[in-house]
Amino acid sequence: MKFINYLESIAGVSIFPMISLTIFFAFFIGLLIYVAKVNKQHIIELENLPFDDKNDKNNF
Repeated sequence: MKFINYLESIAGVSIFPMISLTIFFAFFIGLLIYVAKVNKQHIIELENLPFDDKNDKNNF
């Protein structure tokens, strides 16, 4: 018996791909909204974080 036959025997299994697709798109739409609204100065601070010596705790 193939795997698809197992899936066909489960009642209501056809809703799971739609739920997955909805969660996928909701996550990326939320991410796009966050990126559009984030403060640009905060982005500049995050860009320069690897080069910032005052926050380096492993500075010997």
